[in-house]
Amino acid sequence: MTFDEMRERIAHGQGFVAALDQSGGSTPKALRGYGVEDSEWSDEDQMFALIHEMRSRIIEAPCFGNGKVIGAILFEKTMEGESGGMSVPARLKDRGIVPFLKVDKGLEDERDGAQLMKPNPNLEAMCARARELGVFGTKMRSVIKSANPVGIKETVRQQFAEGARILACGLMPMLEPEYDITAADRAEGEKILLAAIEEGLDALPEGQQVMLKLSIPAEAGLYAGLAKHPKVLRVVALSGGYSTDEACEKLAQNPGMIASFSRGLLQDLRKQQDDAEFDGTLSGAIDQIHAASIT
Repeated sequence: MTFDEMRERIAHGQGFVAALDQSGGSTPKALRGYGVEDSEWSDEDQMFALIHEMRSRIIEAPCFGNGKVIGAILFEKTMEGESGGMSVPARLKDRGIVPFLKVDKGLEDERDGAQLMKPNPNLEAMCARARELGVFGTKMRSVIKSANPVGIKETVRQQFAEGARILACGLMPMLEPEYDITAADRAEGEKILLAAIEEGLDALPEGQQVMLKLSIPAEAGLYAGLAKHPKVLRVVALSGGYSTDEACEKLAQNPGMIASFSRGLLQDLRKQQDDAEFDGTLSGAIDQIHAASIT
């Protein structure tokens, strides 16, 4: 797929984006969920080898290339790896799946009810390498903890500022100002977040677009206008800790949003499953998430 073909696939594809981007801090938890105990690895290299094995198994599963997964977000080490005898980005595109790269370097400590992204001086170099490997876009995550206008606006400002750096590198930025789904004031805070995002979009130069990855809103349909905004390529939803059933039920109430789930996609996969059981389990999750995404 060319860059323009990937843009078309993401803009209009009837499917969802798989999140396969657990990084260093979240990898042990992801492995435990997959049935790999901490005792099965002794250093970071072994840990990343095991998570790559899991991701490659997902990518190579027959159901993963059935057309319902239109994109996949990768961790940097996964992007640099191989699957099916090809680089991971090339293999994904071979299966009709648009590759994205997680580019943030983790979160700062909470301030003003939000956790901003850590500085990322090597962002341009990461983007250049991603382009070299045929990646279409990037993803970067902040977390909002409360309805504090100062923290929310600063989170969105930083997301758009980093997005401008990514656009300058020729990639599509997926902005992810996640709102903690456990926050008591989420309904109020998400309205502040929406207004801040709309302000950021209005300030984008003509002809530029971004993607948005947002928590499924407390008020169904809150982000419907964003999905139709001319400067938004696509709005995707994170599962945010919801189970697959919960996330799909809530997503289906938000036309215009498609899934970009991690836990919601992977929660029932186990290393101990044989290939047929693994593919059947993954296929069931893909079908359920796809149905919620095209409602």
